[in-house]
Amino acid sequence: MEPVEIAEDGLLLRPWRPGDAADVHRACQDPDIQRWTTVPRPYLPEHAEGFVTGMSTSAWADGTGAPFAVCAADTGELLGSCGLVSIDRGLGSGEVGYWTAPWARGRGVTVRATRAVARWAFDELKLSRLIWQAELGNHASRLVALRAGFRIQGELRLARPTQEGRAEAWVGSLLPGEVPAPDDPGPAAPGTLEARRAAVFGRPQPTLFATAGDTELRLRPMEERDLDDIVTTCQDPDTVRWTSVPHPYQRGDADGYLAFVRQTWARGTSGCFVIAGPDDRFAGTIDLRLQPTDPLLADVGFMTAPYARGRGWMPAAVAAVAAWGFTTLGLARVEWRANVGNTASRRVAEKAGFTFEGTTRGGLTHRGNRVDTWLAALLAEDLT
Repeated sequence: MEPVEIAEDGLLLRPWRPGDAADVHRACQDPDIQRWTTVPRPYLPEHAEGFVTGMSTSAWADGTGAPFAVCAADTGELLGSCGLVSIDRGLGSGEVGYWTAPWARGRGVTVRATRAVARWAFDELKLSRLIWQAELGNHASRLVALRAGFRIQGELRLARPTQEGRAEAWVGSLLPGEVPAPDDPGPAAPGTLEARRAAVFGRPQPTLFATAGDTELRLRPMEERDLDDIVTTCQDPDTVRWTSVPHPYQRGDADGYLAFVRQTWARGTSGCFVIAGPDDRFAGTIDLRLQPTDPLLADVGFMTAPYARGRGWMPAAVAAVAAWGFTTLGLARVEWRANVGNTASRRVAEKAGFTFEGTTRGGLTHRGNRVDTWLAALLAEDLT
């Protein structure tokens, strides 16, 4: 396949040249490129030389790929990489891959480049589908794909796990006629709720703070050092009675819980905060779970370590997490549910500002049986 150039929307996409090696090497020192792509680590000058003079040239020559250097049309400055990392002529399908140089971020460069590559692939190569995939947690790449018109409709396990052993990815597809026009901001445009949340979940989970009386509480991500206390809490009779934790609860369950909460943060579907008292010891957990059918709704669940009960810590912590959900995630409503009779949980919700709304008959399945549940809610305007 003969290399081509594409000029569109202020960009020039051209084949890589030997003179690009220094800029490629400089760009690939970026921690985000090393974290989310398959570039070698450490990335050495010889890796850049091999990419621009060997790998990219071979991909064009044998028709297995179409890698482009993304440059500013007016100055020629290298801004990133975008192209087809694989082409399956028999299937009529290609896979898009890209990275943005750190000095070019925040300018919509890769969205414009991806749209240009997609239009060229459909119009000139006559492909019938493009796919995109990225590791869970790579929200910046996900935003680019959405803005380029890809429909992200599922997850798959990576054929080659990352160097850290992570193996779950998002997958999306794009068909002819679905590429937005150059002047169309597309889905998940800057300022939308999806873009706002991508900025949150694309970064490490924050630590929040709350005050209960004279006690300062930290609401931090769960860590391995919390697991023994989680086992103790989940073996407590009241926890077993009122929650759905596995019973009997073993250390392996706690390991799985830690992996689960880290993955839900990467997905952008939930935030689980550990309540840590003055000595930073585990005192409980709070899960704020976004509802997939209503982007402005979340539900909250919590459990308190036996030693920390009755101190007023949980109401303060729940109020702080809910406030974070309203101000940072743009929620409109946070719901609390508990089995009828769980008066301790209800007291926490009401002290945190939730308004009791009633009883839902058969509202939840609890250990194999449908049970009635209480419902309360906190609205964003309740905090004003």
